[in-house]
Amino acid sequence: MQLLKCHYHPEVTSLKNKSILKRLATRSIAMQGNAILLVYTARYEDYSLPGGGLDIGEDNIEGMIRELCEETGAKDIKNIQPFGIYEEFRPWYKPDHEIQHMISYCYTCEVSKELGPTKLEAYEIKNGMKALWIDIDKAIAHNKRTMITSNKMGMSIIRETFLLELIASRYAAPKPIH
Repeated sequence: MQLLKCHYHPEVTSLKNKSILKRLATRSIAMQGNAILLVYTARYEDYSLPGGGLDIGEDNIEGMIRELCEETGAKDIKNIQPFGIYEEFRPWYKPDHEIQHMISYCYTCEVSKELGPTKLEAYEIKNGMKALWIDIDKAIAHNKRTMITSNKMGMSIIRETFLLELIASRYAAPKPIH
């Protein structure tokens, strides 16, 4: 799978002699026209692709489907295709490691417009996560405003906005010329 980007959080100035936690994750890209299936998180005021960490030994596609179903209630998932990998190194705020090396495997897929029930974890509910179909350009604009104006933004918004802009450049319908 193609590497889309390798991002270093500004606080990660060196990897030398650092304890690094490697985390594998998946991200799902489901679009219908310019509408994309995203998760809005009220705590961080951002839109993100459905996805999350893979369980130990879990197949990437199986993990992608599991996360997509849990976070959005997606149904009729089909035509799964590799999109690319987003790597990031960011601070880890727990005593066991200093840096987290997150590798996100991103896949496009088709899903039904109608969503079923979600299976959110307690912290996701507490953070105000909600799945919805939204115009991709509106989601990008919202995330960019959040990056400028919010003091609540999480570390994933840079990844998510980069991926949304890349997806829009490849898959969104062209805008009419006025």
